[in-house]
Amino acid sequence: MAAELVRGQNHPLSQNRIEIRISAGVPVVAGATLADESGRVRGADRVAHPGAPRLPGLEVSRQAAAGHRIAVDLDALPEAVHRLGVLIALPATPGAPPRFGAVTAPRASVTGLDGTEIAAYTLVGLDAESAVVVLEVYRRQGAWKVRAVGQGYAGGLSALLTDQGVPRAAELARGIEEAAAHGMTRSIPVRTADTDRSRHTAASVAGPDLDLPGAAAVAGPDLPDGAVGSPYDSQASGAGSGRPVPSGGAGGTQPPSGGRSSAAADDDPGTTEAATSSAGDAIDYTHPGRHRAQGPAAPQAPVPADGPAPPVAGDAVGWSTEERLYHQVWGMFEDLARATAAYRSAVDFAESRLERELDQALSDPRSRLGSLADAAREAARVRQEELVGRARAVLDRDVAQLTAESQVVEPALPPAYARWDNPVWHGYRVPLQPPMAVRLGDLHLPESPALRIPLLVRLPLERGLWIDSGSHDGSGADTGELRHLSVQTAVALAARLLAVHPAGEFAVQVIDPAGSGASALAPLTGTGALTAPPARGAAGVADTLGRLTERVDLVQMAVRGGAPDALPPGLDTSRQLLIVHDFPHGFDDRAVNQLRYLADEGPDAGVHLLLVADREDATAYGPLLDPLWRSLMRLTPAPDDHLADPWVGHVWTYEPCLAPAGSQVLQQVLTQVAIARTKRM
Repeated sequence: MAAELVRGQNHPLSQNRIEIRISAGVPVVAGATLADESGRVRGADRVAHPGAPRLPGLEVSRQAAAGHRIAVDLDALPEAVHRLGVLIALPATPGAPPRFGAVTAPRASVTGLDGTEIAAYTLVGLDAESAVVVLEVYRRQGAWKVRAVGQGYAGGLSALLTDQGVPRAAELARGIEEAAAHGMTRSIPVRTADTDRSRHTAASVAGPDLDLPGAAAVAGPDLPDGAVGSPYDSQASGAGSGRPVPSGGAGGTQPPSGGRSSAAADDDPGTTEAATSSAGDAIDYTHPGRHRAQGPAAPQAPVPADGPAPPVAGDAVGWSTEERLYHQVWGMFEDLARATAAYRSAVDFAESRLERELDQALSDPRSRLGSLADAAREAARVRQEELVGRARAVLDRDVAQLTAESQVVEPALPPAYARWDNPVWHGYRVPLQPPMAVRLGDLHLPESPALRIPLLVRLPLERGLWIDSGSHDGSGADTGELRHLSVQTAVALAARLLAVHPAGEFAVQVIDPAGSGASALAPLTGTGALTAPPARGAAGVADTLGRLTERVDLVQMAVRGGAPDALPPGLDTSRQLLIVHDFPHGFDDRAVNQLRYLADEGPDAGVHLLLVADREDATAYGPLLDPLWRSLMRLTPAPDDHLADPWVGHVWTYEPCLAPAGSQVLQQVLTQVAIARTKRM
């Protein structure tokens, strides 16, 4: 469990490659200082900030935002560095709050690269301060620890840097403020969701029916966690300025950046119009979420003189190609979310201004009728159409750039991230290592239906999956075909999970009480990918649930006893995916309780759940099963708009990742998986 720190408290770090995530209610500037053993920062070249975002072992954001992710590799820090201080400051820009006491308490969290939160600290009690040292990561007797600092400075960045011993601190503070202001002018104004995330998870995006790596649960429609994420697990918590790394995190997992809410836009129409009309800059492909990783740089295309650099696959932060692609996909997801938010905000403002101008024209009896009134109404409509047109042009430009990036990225994705029609599957070989994430489908928005963003979720799965076999359009039509398609979706997901794990490290079991899913399950059963035939009848349900429940119990006892290796001989230690078809048919009360137990406790013990069910079929149990449904990530066998991102709350349309009609790719991949497992035995 993550440590919740108070001011002055420290906590050991169990890993040296970490992320420090900052979330605030308003845009803030984030930076970091590298100090010696005495705590002194010996030069400006030991300060990472928007104007100089990268130092050895350290990378921060280039712009002010409500969420930041600071990447830290403690092993790569210079030998003389013993302390790393994380700082935030309110930007010195018009309209920015003058002190932290006037905004929501910022929150900082230290996470591993998988989004797992190690320690967190909420900066309460701030008042007149405009700059704060949030955390300190320090070396003690060869080990690294993190300490909650919370030291504020009413004199701002200049006072903070002076206190840290930085030479010419006032000059450096002015340079940081100028760099942050330049970065803010290139950001897209958006409507933001609540940024105070309470739990981790990387690319996650979280919600009642979805948890992607990196995102925290919020009220409203389903959210992808961290990322995922995510959408991505969206598993979430504080997030990175610019592009996320969920959650997690469909999901995200996470982190909303700064921007204007729609309410604020209506209160300040002039500012909103200016922001909208000036959003003519192209998407900046040096976005903080796409920083180059330490080590070999990602390949770069020549920069044309008359436009932005052509997109490059893997143009994001990360220590491997896979990690860079993962972060790049999440970055594309957030860029599209924010660009669409800017467009929708502009349209809302244009409509509200039109209404105000029409009301004003009609409020004066002398000009209510006649040619003057007609001219005023026509002029108001023309202004509204111009605003919407300019906003649409900006959105179309951004979508075109993201589409070009997608066309470069999609063919370069590894199997775990690729669609089934990607040629990468033609050369498939059983991997030696599992990936960091897996693709569960695609997401898109109505303003850009042709642009699909992969829904990547961190592995191992932190939440079970639920494929909703009920009718989603309210018509109640088609039970048989939809249920068959739901099982096909489950098979495609199971095949992908089997394919991306090393031989013997992932197994699939199926419960099909009535045998009604036999035809759709044929790719699994016919290739020998299953370790045992699907369990049928009450006896089969009881036996399968009993074995998996016992496995979870044994693993938990071993872990709690401090002897994780002391498991019974012969116990299958591979991760297990249990597919339950047509739930809750064939389940008695005891079986239902066992299934709930597996959903709650199974992931930590290597047992994951995938339900194929219509929630309406479980109404006989009343509210008993509501916690079960809420604990699962809801997916659909047909396109359905039910996932929301963690930044601006758009409802995204989810599409499952299915093999093309007539393709034999599933059978070919599953056959190789079965052969590799047999050779390993």
